[in-house]
Amino acid sequence: MNAPADVSVDPGRSRRRLLGVGPAVVVLAALPVGSANAAGAPSPGLEAAIAAFTGGKPVTTGRVRLEIAELVENGNAIPVSVKVDSPMTEADYVRRIGLFNEKNPQNDIAGFEIGPRAGRAEVATRIRLATSQKVVAIAEMSDGRFWSSSLDVIVMLAACIE
Repeated sequence: MNAPADVSVDPGRSRRRLLGVGPAVVVLAALPVGSANAAGAPSPGLEAAIAAFTGGKPVTTGRVRLEIAELVENGNAIPVSVKVDSPMTEADYVRRIGLFNEKNPQNDIAGFEIGPRAGRAEVATRIRLATSQKVVAIAEMSDGRFWSSSLDVIVMLAACIE
């Protein structure tokens, strides 16, 4: 089938336009997507998951060190570790550690139950992240208090988007 005589196609022009837009798309894909609350507050799903873990008790920032890369190329298998400042004695130890995220289909990533016989309050795993988002680690201490740490992670190639 022949194209109408008045339509001209310049393949070089299309290619240049695509190459000019390409870098902008990469930059936009790398930017974190805004949460439901523009003031930076956690999403309702994240807040609900944390409240379920803590039973609604207050969470204090500190004593927990969340180690995760702040910029990851692929969201399919991101190494993460959590260390809690605790003597791990019978009188003062970490009962549980929970990992939570802001934008995955499920906001609770993992939960670990440990006790004084663990020796160290450390856990490590790999997680999947659907997109750039906040990751939160919370530790429940033997005295019933909760401590936390959080990081914003930028994901270049998203995972778990089903």
